[in-house]
Amino acid sequence: MPKKLPKSYELPDFVIITGLSGSGMSSATDALEDLGYFCVDNLPLSMLSTFGRLLVASERRNQSIEKAALVINIRERHFLSDFPGELKKLQKRNLVPFVVFFEAADEVLQRRFSETRRPHPADNGKGLLSAIKGERRALKEIRKLADLIVDTSEHTVHTLRRFLVQKFSGYEDGVPMKVEVMSFGHKYGNPRAVDLMFDVRHLPNPYFHKDLKHLTGEDPKIIAFLREKPEVLETIDKFADLLLYLLPKYQREGKAYLTIGVGCTGGKHRSVMVANSLRKALQNKGFDTSVSHRDIQK
Repeated sequence: MPKKLPKSYELPDFVIITGLSGSGMSSATDALEDLGYFCVDNLPLSMLSTFGRLLVASERRNQSIEKAALVINIRERHFLSDFPGELKKLQKRNLVPFVVFFEAADEVLQRRFSETRRPHPADNGKGLLSAIKGERRALKEIRKLADLIVDTSEHTVHTLRRFLVQKFSGYEDGVPMKVEVMSFGHKYGNPRAVDLMFDVRHLPNPYFHKDLKHLTGEDPKIIAFLREKPEVLETIDKFADLLLYLLPKYQREGKAYLTIGVGCTGGKHRSVMVANSLRKALQNKGFDTSVSHRDIQK
């Protein structure tokens, strides 16, 4: 279960993302969007005050926009000259955005632009390195306005996401995650969009017992039949141990939903009982876990 950060740590509900081209602003937007922020990329600077008024109005009316993140960068025509003034206009309305400035070393930005083969927005015909250095000089004063400066030189897409999730989720290990355990029958095909899948066809099958065949894995008789088999309990324990190891790592990466498939032959007996057992084990450890049985009635 993710640990909450201290109460003194206040999460910003209005974030402005800016910085050097190629420094990871788009990746930051993706991460914040997954954390529940309403994100707008490349918002015209002239619309910043208008957007601020919408946020204030939304808050007063108890409407849906609770958190917002905007990307405003040097591609905006009047960004360098007008950005400081626009921030002051917001402050006069008691709306103070949290400004995050992204940057990276010159050689890192060179490599990123070379790999993507995209033109640098500040390229004036004097080469990529010149464009990078020119943009860095131009944004020097904007950088001083930042509440947080993030150097992405040593970050991959994944480690940057992890950093932002930890910073803006309010949890040390990432955003709380919803887990669904789904039982199914292999004879009806594997379910789509399953993140992890366990096969329990190696367990004793109640289907071959005449007095149990018509029941489901939620019936006390099926549960008793399976629980008296040592390999059933051992399998559940080992699956649960693996999940308790993996789930915090998925949380740390910012994964909001995780679906776990548990399959037997028909999806009526073994997979149902094991899925229910795994849900209970995860719930007991504080994970928000639900269960569904796709093929129980087939």
